[in-house]
This record gives sequence, C-alpha cells and structure tokens, in this order.
Amino acid sequence: MSDQDQFADQPLIAHLIELRDRLIRIVIAILVIFIAFMAFANDLYAYLAEPLQTLMPEGSSMIATQVASPFLAPFKLALYLAVYCAAPVMLYQVWGFIAPGLYKNEKRLVAPLLFSSILLFYAGMAFAYFIVFPLIFGFFTTVGPTGVTVMTDIDAYLSFVLKLFLAFGLAFEIPIATMLLVKAGVTNVQSLKSKRPYVFLGCFVVGMLVTPPDMISQTLLAVPMWLLFEVGLIGSRFLGAPRGADTETEQPATDNTQNDKTNGVDDSESETHDIREFDLYAPITGSTDPQGPAAPETDAEPPKPNH
Repeated sequence: MSDQDQFADQPLIAHLIELRDRLIRIVIAILVIFIAFMAFANDLYAYLAEPLQTLMPEGSSMIATQVASPFLAPFKLALYLAVYCAAPVMLYQVWGFIAPGLYKNEKRLVAPLLFSSILLFYAGMAFAYFIVFPLIFGFFTTVGPTGVTVMTDIDAYLSFVLKLFLAFGLAFEIPIATMLLVKAGVTNVQSLKSKRPYVFLGCFVVGMLVTPPDMISQTLLAVPMWLLFEVGLIGSRFLGAPRGADTETEQPATDNTQNDKTNGVDDSESETHDIREFDLYAPITGSTDPQGPAAPETDAEPPKPNH
C-alpha cells in the first residue's frame, strides 16, 4: 500500500499534512522576501524614518542607545516588511486549504473578500505613513519643553511605527469583518444599525488603546474605523442570504415523502393517525353506539326464555 492510499483512509492525517505543506510554503515565501530586503535594509529604514527626520529641529538626529541597535533595527524592519509583503501568499494558502469545504456560492464570495482584504490592509498602512505620521510627528516635535532636544532612539521609533502600521492595517479590515459576520448569520444589518452609538464609542476606545496618548492619532484612527463600519453595512446588503439559509434551501424537501411512499404509508393517513392518537377530543373508532362502547362479541348463544 502506498503512502497516499494509507493517508486517504485517515482524513485527519491528510489534512494535517496539507496544512504542514502550506505552512512551509508560507515560510519559504517570507524567507525569500526577507533575504531580498536585507540587501536594502538601511535604505528602507531611512525611508521609514523620513516623516520624523524632516520635522526634527535643526541640529538634532536619531540616535542608537543600544550597541546592536544599528544592525537589529534594520534587520527587524526587513523581517516585518517581508511578513507584510508575503500577505498575498499567506491568504492564497489559506484559501487553498479552506476552499474544498465551501459551497460554490461561498467560493465566489470569499475570493473577492480575500483580495479586497489585502488591498485594505495595505491601504491602512499607506494611510498611516502618508497622513497620520506627518500629523502626529509634527505635533510631538513642537510641544516639547524648552531646552529639550528631540533625539529619538531608532529602536523605539521602529516599535512605534510598526505598532501603528498594524493598528491601521487591521482597522481597515472592518468592512470585511462586518460582511463576514452578516454572511455567517451571527448578526444582521438591522441589528448592527441599532448598535451604531456603541460602535462609534468603541472606535474611540480602540483608538485610545492602540495609538499614542494624544487626541490627534486617536481621532485619525477612530473616524476611519467608523466610516469603514458604515461601508461594511452597505456591502452587507449585496451578500444575499446568510450561510444557514443557503444550506437549508439546498436540502431536498421530498425525502421524507418519498420514504413514506416507498414504505406504503400515505402522508394523509399518517397525519390522521397521529391526530387521532394524540387528540383527546377525537371520536373513538371501533364503536358505533353513542351510548357507550360496543359489547365484545362472543360465540355463546343467548339464554332461552323460561316458560
């Protein structure tokens, strides 16, 4: 017996092997992109630090407080960028793993959602870099006390920037998450509309937790989150019925009827029998005498009259 025939008899083992293979492909894609980025790691870091360096006071610069920071900061940047750039490969492998368990209409729906989720994640990162960074760095570099020179550590700056990249990238996935919840039947559009005030407040709470403690970055994250939630509500109207409703409509409705007919039982007779069996006010069958039940039949002759 070959290995494939052996694994065919064990579905769980076969799924685990397929999952392992797809994870290996994801790791290989990340490593290839990472090696390519390592050759330009210093240039990538200089481009990443440009929004802050252009706003720093004259005579100040970024510093490295740790011995290995000049090497580790560009190294970590190349690694994180490799993971972000490998997102299409990762989602493609996830799609290949879950696609066999989906219906045809779900496959037509999930493929555009995966593609749009990649674009929205990159759009969130671009929004953070080109719009949010200049505003918050311009604010931070001008509100410092007199006599304090802004000299940011390169490792701390990298952690700060990557955190904002991830926060805005995930925030821009709100329309996809909203549409998936509606399609899965977890909630519906009317219920989400009624919770708009709570969603609006929750956006500002999330913005307060994942951004620096200032109103500018908090508002710049909360307002797009709320607008993207509204976009998700609009897109949910075009998804059709939830997943549970689709599966119910696909079930054949005549299975029980055909089984009853093949067994020689008519639906009307079975329903009448059930009603008479459980209805307390149904007429009693087997008795034609309104005064009481019929006497049992016996073979004995009636007694003769005495003369």
